[in-house]
Amino acid sequence: MTAVLPDHIKSEYLTLPVAQQGASTDRATIGCVIPAYNEQDTIAEVLTALLDQTRLPDAIHVVINNSDDETFYIAREFAGPHERVYQDVTYRTEVFVHDIGSNSDKKVGALNFGYTKVADDYDYFLGVDGDTVADRHAVEYLEKEIRSDPRIGGISAIYTVAESSSKGFISKFLTAGQRAQFAAFNMDNLLRGRNMAVLGGQFSILSMDALKNVMIDNRQATPWVKDSEVEDSLLSLQIKNLGYATKISARARAAVGGMDTLRSLDGQQVKWNYGAIDLMWPGQRSNTPGQPLHPNLRLRWSENVSMVFNILTRLSFIMLLAASLSISAWVFYPVWLIPPVVAVILNLRIALTIKGKSARDIAFALLVAPAELYLWLRMGHFLRAWTKFFTNAQTDNWAAQARAERGAGSAYLMPLVVFAVVAAGLIFTWLRLPVDIQSGILAVGWPILYITTMVQTTFMLRKTLRSHRGFHV
Repeated sequence: MTAVLPDHIKSEYLTLPVAQQGASTDRATIGCVIPAYNEQDTIAEVLTALLDQTRLPDAIHVVINNSDDETFYIAREFAGPHERVYQDVTYRTEVFVHDIGSNSDKKVGALNFGYTKVADDYDYFLGVDGDTVADRHAVEYLEKEIRSDPRIGGISAIYTVAESSSKGFISKFLTAGQRAQFAAFNMDNLLRGRNMAVLGGQFSILSMDALKNVMIDNRQATPWVKDSEVEDSLLSLQIKNLGYATKISARARAAVGGMDTLRSLDGQQVKWNYGAIDLMWPGQRSNTPGQPLHPNLRLRWSENVSMVFNILTRLSFIMLLAASLSISAWVFYPVWLIPPVVAVILNLRIALTIKGKSARDIAFALLVAPAELYLWLRMGHFLRAWTKFFTNAQTDNWAAQARAERGAGSAYLMPLVVFAVVAAGLIFTWLRLPVDIQSGILAVGWPILYITTMVQTTFMLRKTLRSHRGFHV
């Protein structure tokens, strides 16, 4: 299998005897590393986008690990020196392709291998996932922003999930849900002074000095450590601990590959949630104890608390509604329409800020059911992650995600099974209670739910009315 550069890019490239930058010496230098695991469907597009940048990285290292597809052979077609002229400035780069074979440290091992190739010769480390396609100005914007302030240790691009090429309702629905999820997360970070809790590995630029100081301060042999489920979150926390700022770009953009099956989405989200819990909870890692008040973890705690309330209010509403109907005690009050109306307005406001928004993004926000159903999926991922954490389940979540992406495993169905069992038990118990006790439970339950829901709605309304200050996600 071979990959061919598009004509509009090929015409701008020349083969050169060297790969060093040939312009003014005061330019910063950027070493790019792409860890790639079975990325045959996307690696050509990723490299094409990098070679079409208005500011080329000074070197691009593709580090292929544990792959058994055609990734190496496709990437190899791009190997060698390239040149690009943009606005009378000549940029030169060289693409190197490394296949490190079987690698027990997976993505972390690939990142650290790539780091050894760029650590001594470059000012900045640009990490790019093997399925992330960057906007052609992304590297230029990231470089300008990180060089504008020496206090910045790293900047992440604004990510959106690329539209799925897969056909089928489930794939389209999950893509829309992930796009909405990423958009809300990015907007929250942009409006918090552009402070980014996680310098995502999808497309982020990191100060090489910051990486080296992380190694020294934490007595690590490498910037990324293999005992973390979320290597980028841990590194971001460590960079922040050193006094550096971790930011999200105001302009640099990149489209990441999404998960297009329920199984693969579960594998990814459970790994992310579990890794975040591992960082949040005190004493989980020898020299990286949980720090609930750490700036990079406050948002994570807030997200987890919010998810707990989402679970409690929704389950409570279903149970109280079913219980009320069972004894003909249900009375509809229009006030219960306020929360979904506010949620729709909030979702629509976020959808309208998505750069390159589609009709599907707008429909996902306007129709209550898709967003609500996707939230239920996220609640299942949340519960699975916390259950694994509290039961000390020794699971390789990297391997679990890889299996899920291959279509193996059925753990994603567990929340549904548990819900069905618990619901059956509650129904059995409810039907055997005396009517006066049933009435008493409803008399207490509905007011509590009403107050809790109104508090949640107030927070949603606050988000709905806040100014987005011209930001687009």
